[in-house]
Amino acid sequence: MRNKGAHPAGRRIPRQIKYGIVSLLIASLLSCTNEPSPPSAETPEGINANFLSEDLDVNEYVERFEGESREIFAERHAIIEALALSTGSRIADIGAGTGFFTALFAEEVGDDGTVYAVEISPKFLEHLRDRFDVEESTPVRVVEGTRSSVELPPSSIDLAFICDVYHHFESPQDSLASLHSAIRPGGSLVLIDFERIPGESPEWIFEHVRAGEEVFRAEIEAAGFAFTEEIQLEGLKDNYILRFVRPE
Repeated sequence: MRNKGAHPAGRRIPRQIKYGIVSLLIASLLSCTNEPSPPSAETPEGINANFLSEDLDVNEYVERFEGESREIFAERHAIIEALALSTGSRIADIGAGTGFFTALFAEEVGDDGTVYAVEISPKFLEHLRDRFDVEESTPVRVVEGTRSSVELPPSSIDLAFICDVYHHFESPQDSLASLHSAIRPGGSLVLIDFERIPGESPEWIFEHVRAGEEVFRAEIEAAGFAFTEEIQLEGLKDNYILRFVRPE
């Protein structure tokens, strides 16, 4: 189990209290402004520029994303096991990238299931189509998303998996709305993202990741999802895993 410890400057506010404070602030804002979802820190400008470039070197990202030194890749099998997937499930790998989670999902769901590899990067889309040979009999379907939508039909998936990608959402409210539509009632959304803890997380996190766990959780809840659990894995030190459900 991860031990996040205390903030160097003093005791950290318990997570439940922080969530309560954030939720109260959001409720107050929504009651006064009638906005459909809470305001949030802005996504850094140009955060997806490299991925949208025609000059993107996919092999470079395969080495970067699929190296054992990357915590998420090293713990990929433990993550899959923790998700407790079922044969025949319909899963969306949001921001599928090089497709290593897509491949693992395909093994889990079998021929009766479907895995939607959703991407906005032209080069990653091309790589995914080549990797999974979508013309053959395979559970994988490659889907071109947009900056504001996952482009999936209503109630088409049982699980949306968002790993180190949510902080790249340029229009999080719109993207979450499209996910809420795509996930069947009773289906799940699993978020994996970086810890962003003052005094503990590296500086690049604060430059790259616009907000921390409490804000991301509050945004997803405001989009109509209910938080169910935080999944604890011994090998994850820099990332957290949250599971949500779309209410029936």
